[in-house]
Amino acid sequence: MDLIRVYADDGGEGNSGSESDSPPHVSLPSKSSAPKVDDTALALTQAKEHLSSAHRPIDPSQRIVPYNPTYDQLWAPINGPAHPYAKDGVAQGLRNHKLGFVEDAFVQPFVFDEQYNTFHKYGYACDPSGNPESHIGDLDILSRNNALSVYNIPQQEQKRRKLERKKDGDDGEGEEDEQPENKDEVENPATDEWLAKNKKSPWAGKKEGITTDLTEDQKKYAEEYAQKKAEKEKGAEGRDKNEQTDKSTFHGKEELDYQGRSWIAHPKDAKPNNEHCYIPKRLVHTWSGHTKGVSAIRFFPKHGHLLLSASMDSKIKIWDVFNSGKCMRTYMGHSKAVRDISFTNDGTKFLSAGYDKNIKYWDTETGKVISTFSTGKVPYVVKLNPDDDKQNILLAGMSDKKIVQWDMNSGAITQEYDQHLGAVNTISFVDNNRRFVTSSDDKSLRVWEFGIPVVIKYISEPHMHSMPSISLHPNSNWLAAQSLDNQILIYSTKERFQLNKKKRFAGHIVAGYACQVNFSPDGRFVMSGDGEGKCWFWDWKSCKVFRTIKCHNGVCIGAQWHPLEQSKVATCGWDGLIKYWD
Repeated sequence: MDLIRVYADDGGEGNSGSESDSPPHVSLPSKSSAPKVDDTALALTQAKEHLSSAHRPIDPSQRIVPYNPTYDQLWAPINGPAHPYAKDGVAQGLRNHKLGFVEDAFVQPFVFDEQYNTFHKYGYACDPSGNPESHIGDLDILSRNNALSVYNIPQQEQKRRKLERKKDGDDGEGEEDEQPENKDEVENPATDEWLAKNKKSPWAGKKEGITTDLTEDQKKYAEEYAQKKAEKEKGAEGRDKNEQTDKSTFHGKEELDYQGRSWIAHPKDAKPNNEHCYIPKRLVHTWSGHTKGVSAIRFFPKHGHLLLSASMDSKIKIWDVFNSGKCMRTYMGHSKAVRDISFTNDGTKFLSAGYDKNIKYWDTETGKVISTFSTGKVPYVVKLNPDDDKQNILLAGMSDKKIVQWDMNSGAITQEYDQHLGAVNTISFVDNNRRFVTSSDDKSLRVWEFGIPVVIKYISEPHMHSMPSISLHPNSNWLAAQSLDNQILIYSTKERFQLNKKKRFAGHIVAGYACQVNFSPDGRFVMSGDGEGKCWFWDWKSCKVFRTIKCHNGVCIGAQWHPLEQSKVATCGWDGLIKYWD
């Protein structure tokens, strides 16, 4: 009632405007009708949840986080195994590893290796938590070694350990000296004695716990290796190199027939069918025994029932032309490509010149090397004197600009013809074998008197090119020279050795290749291979192209006319094939 009265009085006084008589203002305390609750337990629960969430990593698969995570929580690694290619929710731009973001550990590689090797050697290392003064591991060894690492051992300590190691080794050697040693066992790598003797190898002692026992397979391999090495050393000392490499393989059925004749004997019914030669038209047979290009082919003299071939695979093969058409024998003696071959007059022997700087004289029937000649230079061409009484005289054009003459009976060099300015490519006998003509890389022709090292005729003109192949006409009056300006030139073999300007055979492409030029036995046709694999035939009288045949893939380097079969021609090329045409 007192309050109501006071309120009424205030309203009245206020209306009247008197303020001096008003009583003081009284404020009442606020009261709540809600019951009183103890919130201490609730605060403790929230604090525990906050602490637990602070240490709990964030699940990257959830989209909503009910609290504010810290930076450490955002970049904490994912706990537990994870698939390396599964998506983890981390943006591609914020990762440097397939599982997320990996921070670099700023530890120098040398420091890490030092502590790693020290722990594995001594059993202690610096504490990786960051305190450099604290260590982990075997503390007794730590105090004994004064906390030394493997990289900072004092020099005095190194000397002491080296002396102890040397002393231990001397003691071991003294114990071994007391036991008798077997020399064979010590030299055999498969025995324990060899291992004990060679224990101070560069790799010994680097890894503890190394096993010295060999398995049965290892012992067997070591014994075989030691045996092969001993045989190799013994063979190198006691044998000649030529004896090791010179060998031959016979591929025929029998070396003698039922009448006792050799396999190189010519057939009795092999006679010329006709005096006139004809250009071949079709392929009759292909020989494919060589693995690389064939450089030269030669028919057996007079009868042509066998064909000799020299190849860049360092082998020489002889083929049966008349009967089976198979390879009869392989001659293996050169270590590099064979460049030239040449039969003797009777065909029982032949010469071969290889890039291994050797000239070999072979027995055609047995495949044995009768003799070997060499001057230390590469022979480019080999030739025997065509006279029957001078079959022991060998001429060879060498890469050092010389023509060397040997007497094969004595093996001595009897003459040297040294006038050319380049490697000698061809040797051709003319004038009843009293003279011979040579061509060289110096783009000249020189005529020599046999046995006299003086040039009697020198042919060199500014327009001349190198002539890597020369062939004699069957009437012996003309020489056909393959010139590298894509033409065949004809020279007279008379006294003046002049160029026949009216005869010139062209159309083929031989620039850069030593394609061989040849004549038909009757002299009516001139033939030559070319760089495109073709064989060209020209008419001798008209100098016109008679026919071209595509023979090989690549260079057709050689072509030979059969001496008896007037319409048959053999060609060889750098594709490794020898083809027989009819």
